[in-house]
Amino acid sequence: MKPQIFPPADPFSIHRRAFLTQSAFGLGGLGYALLQGAAQAAPGGLVKPAHWHGSLQSPHFPVKAKRVIFLCMAGGPSQFESFDWKPRLKELHDQPFPESFTKGQQIAQLQNAVLKARGSFTAFQKHGQSGAEISDLFPRLAGLADDLCIIRSMQTEQINHDTAHAFMNTGSIIKGRPSMGSWLSYGLGAETQDLPGFIVLTSAGKSGQQPISARQWSSGVLPSRHQGILFQSKGDAVHYIGNPEGVCQSTQRQVVEEIQRMNGLLAAEQNDPEIATRTAQYELAFKMQSSVPDLTDFSKESPAMLDLYGVKEPGDGSFASNCLLARRLAERGVRMIQLYHRAWDHHSNLEAGMKNGAADVDQASAALIKDLKERGMLEDTLILWGGEFGRTPMGQGTGRDHHILGFSVFLAGGGIKGGVTHGATDELGYRAVEDVVSVHDLHATMLALLGIDHHRLSTKFQGLDVRLTGIAGNVVKEIMA
Repeated sequence: MKPQIFPPADPFSIHRRAFLTQSAFGLGGLGYALLQGAAQAAPGGLVKPAHWHGSLQSPHFPVKAKRVIFLCMAGGPSQFESFDWKPRLKELHDQPFPESFTKGQQIAQLQNAVLKARGSFTAFQKHGQSGAEISDLFPRLAGLADDLCIIRSMQTEQINHDTAHAFMNTGSIIKGRPSMGSWLSYGLGAETQDLPGFIVLTSAGKSGQQPISARQWSSGVLPSRHQGILFQSKGDAVHYIGNPEGVCQSTQRQVVEEIQRMNGLLAAEQNDPEIATRTAQYELAFKMQSSVPDLTDFSKESPAMLDLYGVKEPGDGSFASNCLLARRLAERGVRMIQLYHRAWDHHSNLEAGMKNGAADVDQASAALIKDLKERGMLEDTLILWGGEFGRTPMGQGTGRDHHILGFSVFLAGGGIKGGVTHGATDELGYRAVEDVVSVHDLHATMLALLGIDHHRLSTKFQGLDVRLTGIAGNVVKEIMA
C-alpha cells in the first residue's frame, strides 16, 4: 500500500504543504486586491465613501443622500385636498364629469356609474418664494414650501391597494421581489452595527385604515438579512429584547459565541448565504439588547422637541412619535426608515377623513424636515412623502375612488431641489399630462441621489437580472440639485 504523505488529522486543521500552496495563492490575491483598491475610484474620481458597506464596490454617481425616510401615506391620500389645486374641478362640483376624459377608461369601482365631478372641499394658498399651492389642511408643511419638491404628475400601474403598495415598494407586483429598503441594504449596507439597516414603523388614524402586509418590506430574492424589521410602535420596540430571567449578559454572550462557532462549522461545509445571515442576525440581536432601549428612551429629548413633533406620550404608537423615532434612527446610521400611516382610504366621508389624516401627519412631517435641517442632516437624508396612488376627481358617494393616472407626492432633502413643483395633471386632474413621472422613474431618481445607477444594481435569479426598476425607469434630473 502506498504510504500516506499526510497522515489523517483534525478535519479542520491545515498541513504545511497545503498552507504554503494556499499562501502563494493568498499573496497573489493580496496583490490583486491592492490593484483593485487603487482602481476603486469610479469614473469621474468617485471614491468609495466610508459609509459604503454593501455589494457595490463604489458609487456610480456623486453621493448626495446617505439614507431614506419614506413617509408612506397608506391608502392613497387625495391630491385634490393636498397638493394639486384644480379650480375648474371646483367649478364643476356635483355636475356630470365630461365623458371626453373617461370614455373607454377603466375607472376602478366607478365603472358603469354616473360620474359626477367632486371639487375640493378645502382652500389652497400659495406659499414661500416658490409660490407652491398647498391645501389649508397642511399648514405646517406649507410653511416649508421652499424645502419641498412636489411632483404632481405621478402615475402607477396598479389600482388595488396591496399590488399598488408592492409596485411602489418593489417596482413589481410579482411576489418575492425585494423592497426598496432591501435593495439599499444590499447595495450600500448600513452605517450602524447595532441596529438593522432597514426598519419599518406603523401607525393608524381614525378611519381609512387599509391593511399593510409584511411583504411590503420583504427582501425577496435577496439574502434575508436585508429584510426590513418591523419595530412595534407601542411598548417594547422589539419583543423579548431583554434577557430571560436568571440569564446574565455574560452567559448570553457565551451562548451567542457558541452558536456562531457551530454556524461557522456549517458554513465551511455548505455554501449557503442564509448561514451567514443567521450568524449576523444572532450577533445583531445581542447588540440590540443594548442599542434598542437607548434608542427608544425619549427622556433625553427636551419638552420643546416633543412639542415640535406633537408627541403627547413618547412611544404611544402615533405617527408623531414614530417621526421622532425616525430621526433618532437616522442619527444612528439606519439606511432606510419607512413609516406607514394607515388613514387615507376615503371611499366615503372624505371631508372628515382628510381632516383627521392631515391633523395626524402635518405637524410631525414638517417637524421631521425642520429638525433634520437644523441638525445638518437634511442635506444627506432623502425624504419621500406619499401614498400608493391618488383619488379620482369624480365623487364616490361622499368620498373618492382609487386613481392611478395622476397623483402627487413630495420629496425633500438628499440632493433634491427645494421650492419646485414638477409636472402637472390636466385641468380636472384626471391624467398627468406634463413631465409624467412613473414609479420606475421615481425609483431610478432616488437611487441616483444615493450614488447608484439603477441599471447596475441587480441580482441574479433563475438566470435573469432582477432590478428595482426592472427594464424601465429614467432619472428625473430636473428635480435634482
